[in-house]
Amino acid sequence: MNQLFKMAFRNLGRNRRRTLLSALAVSLGMALLLLIAGVLHGEMDGAMKNTILLSSGDLQVRNAAYNEEKMSLDWKDLIASPDAVVEQIKALPQVTAATPRLLASGILTLGENSRGVQVIGIDPASAANQVFRQGILSGEFLTADDRDGILIGKPLADKFHLNTGDQVSLLVNTSNGDTDEQLFTVRGVYSTNTSSYDENTVFMPLAKAQVITGAQDHASLIFVLLQNKEQADGVAAAIQSPGFQVLTWSKMNEIIVQTEQFANSFMVLFYLIVLGITATVVTNTLVMAVFERTREIGVLTAIGMKARQVLAQFMTEAGLIATGGVVGGLILGLIVVGIFNHYGFYVGNYGLSGMLISDRIYANLQTSDATRLVIITYAITLLASLYPAIMASRLEPVEALHAQ
Repeated sequence: MNQLFKMAFRNLGRNRRRTLLSALAVSLGMALLLLIAGVLHGEMDGAMKNTILLSSGDLQVRNAAYNEEKMSLDWKDLIASPDAVVEQIKALPQVTAATPRLLASGILTLGENSRGVQVIGIDPASAANQVFRQGILSGEFLTADDRDGILIGKPLADKFHLNTGDQVSLLVNTSNGDTDEQLFTVRGVYSTNTSSYDENTVFMPLAKAQVITGAQDHASLIFVLLQNKEQADGVAAAIQSPGFQVLTWSKMNEIIVQTEQFANSFMVLFYLIVLGITATVVTNTLVMAVFERTREIGVLTAIGMKARQVLAQFMTEAGLIATGGVVGGLILGLIVVGIFNHYGFYVGNYGLSGMLISDRIYANLQTSDATRLVIITYAITLLASLYPAIMASRLEPVEALHAQ
């Protein structure tokens, strides 16, 4: 075995440039796939995290009759006396935050500019609003007793050229099917670094939202955050009761789950294409080696070297190329992934229906993905070397010795 490796090193050293280029092709292919895997996982993980924190929560409790698409404000579709429900949910040890929210559609107007927005009434003191509180760029966060203040996103503030303290007209749908329009003061401008959300969402205190919409002591839903989102099914079963519907993050974000599954399936095909191209380089290297060493192979087989030993010799050379390529690919790939993990890259307003993607995506490579790519890269490289190795092992000694 030791002699086999010595011969393999010697043979690969005959044409170092070609050997290095083959290993480099494997390294670049693997590094590219590591980066793509990291970016894909980072994007999907970020989209799920954003959607849970900003929109769906780990759980939502709604009235059984509530239809999210209609955003109904009819009392029969809302949760009456939501504070009592919140206290029951907060008593569970898995719950980190539970808060009522009232959702309504509205139109923000200033001069000739207008834009349809989602108006959300929140309890400003709730820990569930920390993501908005820490995103305040100017002004201050809302207080529960504020009766004419709203919080708007930076993209919306830029569109309307609004600053803290400016006034803007907000028209909101009401529970009786009418509309109510009032003048509000911009208390603060926030950013969640998710433009698709920030440009369409306006916050006001829950008490004010209940008054302007005529919902009184009602809420559209109870927004719940857990210590771990994987606890959602168990907690949902514990708080399920007649007259309510309890939805988990996986149910509310099916489009993200399905998109990630589709992307993973597609990426397997992409992996095979990229690695197939790099494996072709390895195949070409070994085929050239077979032609260059035909007479040498003839001599070795003539003096007693068996076909399986010739096969093993070329497979060992392929294994060394694969090892060098994989090690180089890991080093290069982890460096590139580390850079994108720290700095990310800006994609801007890339919001999709049902998904909240941040303006900046960060690579997040999982150990399982890296391990899988190492195994696949190694396997495909070795498979690519089978053809030239078999071709070399089947050379007839007499014909090989007469080769030019």
